[in-house]
Amino acid sequence: MTYLSTDNLSKSFGLKPLFEGLTFGISKGDKTALIAENGTGKSTLLKILAGLETPDTGEVMVRNGIRIGYLEQEPELDERLTISEFVSQGHSDLGQIVQAYEKAANAQAEDYNEETAKAFEKATAKMEAANAWDYEQRMEQILSVLNIHNLEQSVSTLSGGERKRVALAFVLLDDPDLLILDEPTNHLDVEMIEWLEAYLAKANVTLLMVTHDRYFLDTVCNHILEMNAGELFHHKGNYQYFLEKRAEREAVRQTEVAKAGQLFKKELEWMRRGPKARTTKAKYRIKAFHDTKKKAEDTTPDSELRLETTMTRMGKKVLEVKNIKKKFDDLVILDGFSYSFNRGERIGIIGKNGVGKSTFLNILTGQEPVDSGDVITGETIVFGHYRQQGIEIDEGMRVIDIIKEVALVIELADGSRISASQFLEHFMFTSEMQYTPAEKLSGGEKRRLGLMMTLIKNPNFMILDEPTNDLDLQSLQKLEEFLLGFGGCLIVVSHDRFFMDKLVDHYFVFEGEGVIRDHHGTYSEYREEQLQEELQKKRDQKAASNIRKEKTPEKEKAQPKKEALSFQEKKEFAKLEKEIDRLEKQKASITKELNSGELDYRELEEKSLEYKSVENEIDEITMRWLELAERA
Repeated sequence: MTYLSTDNLSKSFGLKPLFEGLTFGISKGDKTALIAENGTGKSTLLKILAGLETPDTGEVMVRNGIRIGYLEQEPELDERLTISEFVSQGHSDLGQIVQAYEKAANAQAEDYNEETAKAFEKATAKMEAANAWDYEQRMEQILSVLNIHNLEQSVSTLSGGERKRVALAFVLLDDPDLLILDEPTNHLDVEMIEWLEAYLAKANVTLLMVTHDRYFLDTVCNHILEMNAGELFHHKGNYQYFLEKRAEREAVRQTEVAKAGQLFKKELEWMRRGPKARTTKAKYRIKAFHDTKKKAEDTTPDSELRLETTMTRMGKKVLEVKNIKKKFDDLVILDGFSYSFNRGERIGIIGKNGVGKSTFLNILTGQEPVDSGDVITGETIVFGHYRQQGIEIDEGMRVIDIIKEVALVIELADGSRISASQFLEHFMFTSEMQYTPAEKLSGGEKRRLGLMMTLIKNPNFMILDEPTNDLDLQSLQKLEEFLLGFGGCLIVVSHDRFFMDKLVDHYFVFEGEGVIRDHHGTYSEYREEQLQEELQKKRDQKAASNIRKEKTPEKEKAQPKKEALSFQEKKEFAKLEKEIDRLEKQKASITKELNSGELDYRELEEKSLEYKSVENEIDEITMRWLELAERA
């Protein structure tokens, strides 16, 4: 079943065509990633599909009854609302029913009387009628994992990252038929990304998204839509499959270009002889000559991003921090941290949002003072600090003028010197783009410009704070190549797990409360280690609980003291009953499908796994329900 299709879509930005003649469809169950270079109109295309912009030509067709949920790259939220008010304004009435129930429950808890009891009873009945218990459970889960707790906080006080998370929660809670997500992993820490990755991979959702996170692409997507040099390519598979097919296509193209080059030389000799008789046959050959020439000169896909600046010489003394402490009110960032950096060291920094990663980087570069302790920087150290928020520039200035303000001539790693214009070409800024005002650049193009401004200073100690946000995959790969060959020190903060695993030797893990763990190994190994620790902690807690039960006197065992259920537990008890009923129906539906004889081997395997998962969930929830039922 096709949810959405397009016919001959085109869009230009001023005189610059973003895309032309796009025709494709999104079917139910597709999890599609859109891949293209920065500046080719990915975000604009998503807005057109979501109905927020109109194409210059062509048409978008959406199947009747299909609801679309859209997450912008930089969401614009109504600043007059609280988070609670924003989240409850979804397509359905469920959000408002749940909000009314929460309000009635809180009122009854604060002042129990006949009026509040009746209001709570009425709100509960509406929850029952709308089967909203599942919605409430999903809302609590999604808001919690996205670190959204104070629902009465005003939208106007939220940071850019907080706005993105609130907008993401809103889109997921609305449960649309088709999700359109523009860079959903930006501003999420790695644990949030892993949760979203698992949510989208398992959820029965149809998805179209733009993302540069390659692990995310590999895990979630089963369809890659590639825009390249004005053409559209479909790849039925994950990101790894797409890379293989693109490499095969490029190899074929290179062979065709080589053959066209040989034929072009032969035909050029014929053209130079200037045949006198312009017969139909000769005119056809002349046309074929121009087509061959165009093919032989085809170099479009190989526009290179070459990052190769010289590096300031580094002395023996690099950077040392001794017993540094830093906190903001009750938030402890560093609590007596000491470390001596070595030449060529490559460190990744990971941790939840808000634990002080960016503050730590500012301390290292002298932009932020410490409360106590010492930061000792070697005399030869030149920092190149790329900040998370990007660069501050005059948006009205042309790109070429922004670079010329810093340097008219740039020295490269091989000792040669090039002009500012040539330097821009190394970064895939064409002559036309160089004279474009910065305000007309895409988000990824501004990121590339920011990286240029960092490299132009010839640093020997690179500090990159979320450099991968908004970069296209080609730019990411070229940046990785440069950083792999960079001989100086490197510190990277990024939520891109693939990028980090490829570049760094060890990690500073910010665990909160000023605690920093030095982990040697990849991020994947760290997460595996962390999961094992959490599993062991649960085992220890279970063992301790069993020991306490064994030590309980027989008299107490025979006559256990029962405590009445709290308000929250009563609320949980009611939800569990609904959840068990829902899961039992789901289990029965899966059993029916398994016994239908209509499933192939792969589908049988998937349904068997789903059956086992549902059965385990029923067992777990039933145990909790029995515990509460006994006390109720």
